[in-house]
Amino acid sequence: MKSIKRFEKELSLGKISRREFLFQVSALGITLAAGSLSLPGTIQAAVPKRGGRFRLGMAGGATSDNLNPILATDHVAMVIGTQLRNSLVEFDHNSQLVPELAESWESADAKQWVVNLKKGIEFHNGKTMDADDVVFSINLHRGKDSKSVMKSYFSDLKAVRTDGKNRVIMTLNNANADFPTFLAKPQAAIIPAGTTDFNAGMGTGGYILKEFEPGVRSFAVRNPNYWKANCANFDEVELLCIADVNARTTALKSGSIDAMNRCELKTVRLLDRLANVQIIRTKGAKHYPFPMRTDVAPYDNNDVRLGLKYAVDRELMVKTILRGYGSVGNDTPIGPTYQFFNTELPQRAYDPDKARFHLKKAGMLNHTFTLNASDAAFTGAVDAAMMYQESAKKAGLKIKVVREPNDGYWSNVWMKKNWTQSYYSGTATEREMFFQAYAADSKWNETFWNNKRFNNLLKESGAELNTTKRRDMIWEMQSIMWEQGGTVIPMFTDFVDAANAKIKFGKLTSIYALDGFKCCEKWWFDA
Repeated sequence: MKSIKRFEKELSLGKISRREFLFQVSALGITLAAGSLSLPGTIQAAVPKRGGRFRLGMAGGATSDNLNPILATDHVAMVIGTQLRNSLVEFDHNSQLVPELAESWESADAKQWVVNLKKGIEFHNGKTMDADDVVFSINLHRGKDSKSVMKSYFSDLKAVRTDGKNRVIMTLNNANADFPTFLAKPQAAIIPAGTTDFNAGMGTGGYILKEFEPGVRSFAVRNPNYWKANCANFDEVELLCIADVNARTTALKSGSIDAMNRCELKTVRLLDRLANVQIIRTKGAKHYPFPMRTDVAPYDNNDVRLGLKYAVDRELMVKTILRGYGSVGNDTPIGPTYQFFNTELPQRAYDPDKARFHLKKAGMLNHTFTLNASDAAFTGAVDAAMMYQESAKKAGLKIKVVREPNDGYWSNVWMKKNWTQSYYSGTATEREMFFQAYAADSKWNETFWNNKRFNNLLKESGAELNTTKRRDMIWEMQSIMWEQGGTVIPMFTDFVDAANAKIKFGKLTSIYALDGFKCCEKWWFDA
């Protein structure tokens, strides 16, 4: 018979409802007085507690990291960034945009956006945030010499100006109904005007930076003047870069850390059996691409790309690498969780005959393709590459897997070598996902893909207010990418993280990992 502790754990993880919990408890012959039940996890979200030092162990991070928000590409940088800084808007647990530093935003034509700012919010140094800070922060993404990873997001921004101390007006060249979602990105954080020392971590966030060792750790203390109620509940936050998943798991089990990201899916069920550990599983749009550089041979040939897409056993990869914690991908970043998911797009399956056909057509049947793999991309990435190699071998194709070091992977291998691995947590809208990684001028266009029809549809769909027409455009973009894109996307994965049982939280957002990268702000200790 299950104990009440087991039912409490299932309730905290959302596996059973409150009603079912009460039913099961009563079935055990236990009577709970009204108001006496102390419910865990999501049910306690309304009564967060203050105190404690939260230690978070994370995969990722590199010695080349810095805290300039516009350069953040790694989850470590984004989690640190959300500790220290805020954006104009954010996503709630229902994946809906809500105000953060902005009081409100509006547009009559999706072309001119008026953002009204909250008043009286202070940076860590005591300076009151105003419109000048917003204009400065947004302009960091713009201009010829900008190094922003979101440069393409703001490439259509014609002008940004103040309208008094607490209002900013942003004017686009073309209408874009998705523009406010860009302002929710961690990279779009607001920092003081004139900032040059980004590693000081100055911001309006719930924590104040005390120590930062790139690729090693960060340490911050609670901002005593934080403006958000019931947020930033920990007294101190320490983030530790622990690349090895076994080391992270051991640290969690021993109590050396309080939470970890990217659980080892091979052993996650064993971890879940521990009384002092909870598995935090969230479904979303997270996926693992195998991007090819379409600007260089042989990947500039679409038959080569198609051949490699048919050479991967997707079902086996989901079963083996993800241990069932995910679903089969279809070579586009748009999965079933999106509003405009193309339900009529054929599911590409493992087909050795089609793989050989396309590579023979390209004259590359005897070519050896090099896949540069690293677990820095995702847990199990090297194993996935080896599995890809084996499925391709059965199709008569040759793939050479080169294992790359984790440290420096994102700066030295990704978007440098011709065929690599990557990951994306997904976005709020389909167009944002396309803008992020597949628009011709995107900083993160990891395939260097430039399809004229796709890019035109991407621009035109932003101005289309008719839902049916907008959906049709987005469906066509998925079809174009499915047929001609330069990436193999074999699987979508759930976010699977873990924490000790003392960690409590409300309903989790599915937009990004670790509760929208805001676990340090939103979570708390129960005791």
